[in-house]
Amino acid sequence: MSEYASMVDTEIKFDVNSLRDYIFNANDRWWRDVSTGEWFPNPNKGEKLMLMVSEIAEAMEGARKGLQDAHLPHRKAEEVELADAVIRILDYCGRFDLDIGGAIAEKLRYNATRQDHTKEARLAAGGKKF
Repeated sequence: MSEYASMVDTEIKFDVNSLRDYIFNANDRWWRDVSTGEWFPNPNKGEKLMLMVSEIAEAMEGARKGLQDAHLPHRKAEEVELADAVIRILDYCGRFDLDIGGAIAEKLRYNATRQDHTKEARLAAGGKKF
């Protein structure tokens, strides 16, 4: 790996994980019992993951119908719902101490070398079309 690629990996990891930490700290109340203020010791991961999926579904609906967002009417619903999905993903990663920044940097580097992502592979019979 080149020195530049290593630097970019480090910056991506730092920037994404910094945003993860900011969002997680801002959303602290959602990880606590509303009555007692106590941390949920074992949050339902399945529920949290499906909330991410629901934001993607709402983005699709906004794109399909060409809607503006109801709360930020100067923005497309599609982009606001995608922002909600990213917020939920980063919040989840903060709660479960996932190195999402490092994973993104590594996955970008890996994807750049994938043979099935080349133009030739995509044009081949049975190749990825999208």
